[in-house]
Amino acid sequence: MVEGRIVKISGPLVIAEGMKEANMFDVVHVGENKLIGEIIEMHGDRASIQVYEETAGLGRGERVVSTGMPLSVELGPGIVTNIYDGIQRPLEKMMEICGSNIQKGIDLPALDRDKKWKFTASVKAGTQVSGGDIVGFVDETEVIRHKIMIPPNMNGTVKELFSGEYTVTDRIGVLETENGEVPLTLMQKWPVRRSRPYREKLPPSEPMVTGQRTIDTLFPIAKGGTACVPGPFGSGKTVVQHQLAKWSNVDLVVYIGCGERGNEMTDVLGEFPEIIDPRSGETLMKRTVLIANTSDMPVAAREASIYTGITIAEYFRDMGYSVAVIADSTSRWAEALREMSGRLEEMPGDEGYPAYLTSRLAQFYERAGDVVCMGSDGRHGSLSAIGAVSPQGGDISEPVSQATLRIVKVFWGLDASLAYRRHFPAVNWLTSYSLYKDRLEEWFKENIDSEWSDVSAEISRILQAESELDEIVKLVGVDALSAEDRLTLETAQSVREDYLQQNAFADTDAYTPLKQQFALARLILSFRDKASEAIKAGADVQKISEIGVRERIGRAKAAPADRFEEEYADIEKQLDAELAALISERSDD
Repeated sequence: MVEGRIVKISGPLVIAEGMKEANMFDVVHVGENKLIGEIIEMHGDRASIQVYEETAGLGRGERVVSTGMPLSVELGPGIVTNIYDGIQRPLEKMMEICGSNIQKGIDLPALDRDKKWKFTASVKAGTQVSGGDIVGFVDETEVIRHKIMIPPNMNGTVKELFSGEYTVTDRIGVLETENGEVPLTLMQKWPVRRSRPYREKLPPSEPMVTGQRTIDTLFPIAKGGTACVPGPFGSGKTVVQHQLAKWSNVDLVVYIGCGERGNEMTDVLGEFPEIIDPRSGETLMKRTVLIANTSDMPVAAREASIYTGITIAEYFRDMGYSVAVIADSTSRWAEALREMSGRLEEMPGDEGYPAYLTSRLAQFYERAGDVVCMGSDGRHGSLSAIGAVSPQGGDISEPVSQATLRIVKVFWGLDASLAYRRHFPAVNWLTSYSLYKDRLEEWFKENIDSEWSDVSAEISRILQAESELDEIVKLVGVDALSAEDRLTLETAQSVREDYLQQNAFADTDAYTPLKQQFALARLILSFRDKASEAIKAGADVQKISEIGVRERIGRAKAAPADRFEEEYADIEKQLDAELAALISERSDD
């Protein structure tokens, strides 16, 4: 045990001497209250410690004791549905003990030591196993089967393994290794700053379906991919992230509230237990883990919350699940890095952020991926990382946004003007992009429709054309445009209002399956194509824009997922009939 004494306190930074035998990133207990901290710098026998709790009341000369262990998370049954703080302390349990005011230095185990789980062994004694092999399972929730794995750094022969009801610390079996016998439990620990190993990282090939038409059609993200959601205050970053957490076709969501307002985490806690997952029929909380580090919590714990969340996600990825990590927001983490860097008196980079900002962000996002997991069964798992960025005033030229854009492959740029017009998701279709689009093209062709890419490209082309025509309209007015250009504006309006805009509070519009997305997009393009033919036959573009079927097209997105095909076919018939009537009327004239 290494013990030192405090010589300096500067906010969340504590400097202690007498720590020569300690190691970088060791967890330490600071002061009489045993505040939890982590060594982030060593100079001789002086250790610089970032403390994850409020340091008010600490004094020079108080003890600092190193645990000799790096900051680690407990991984085992009981994680799912739970809500933790940045250093994986269970907040509900803390509230039971402390009430609304959390005591300093309270150190609770992340996993309940008393609860018993029904473990079912899947291998027999005498089986040769290696790191990552599954030896049994626990049905943690109705949705998540928690697979008990051999720790990645172990291999040997299973000497004994028993099914039954156990706590996370009970011995369920024995593994015979080269270094002797090792007891097996339902729980394992892993240091948060070290990524969990895998056999192979694969190029992403399957989309993470979100049910958000703007994202899936124009700017898709792959399972195992990375994305950022930058936008100014009030542009709907949290709206987008909540929608992704609710509706994405992943097995598990790890939602990290990093330095955000407490009411946003409260919204998640209030909504998720009530929303029914369309795939499982259970509530969303049955496949969700929450990490809460709100803006009024200690700044230093923001970094820990990011690492805690990504490590938990890697653990479930190793079971063969597809996992999404949603971090809101990485800007708050960067601000914490800036504050700690300033207190350490490091040379600042752009706008005071540390010079290593980009590498720290990269360390987070590079832990995403579609991988062949450890273990002999060759199972696949994916981890998708989505981070919100909160640039001041929406200026994405600032360092955090630019560093993030150099790393991630998908950029969903949010636009405050769209949000103020109540257009959600407020993703700007002219500035956003996805570098996965070409890679996912084959999947969409095989699983949805061979024309998916063509329809998506045509939607983008129409929106781009509208932007160019808007400049002309501002100069000379809409009447100066040709009939075809006016039709382009009408079609673009339908794309924006009837397709891209979604209502998160309407059951039939909050989530749209891919096949329905494709059918709706093709219905709008069908209106454009047939209206163009009608114009060539002499129909008036103004009358075309006023036909009654336009209102039905506008309401088509609300068609139930199990009846949309009949509804859209009927709209097509009405469209043909009304356009034919206009052409006939023109001929009679």
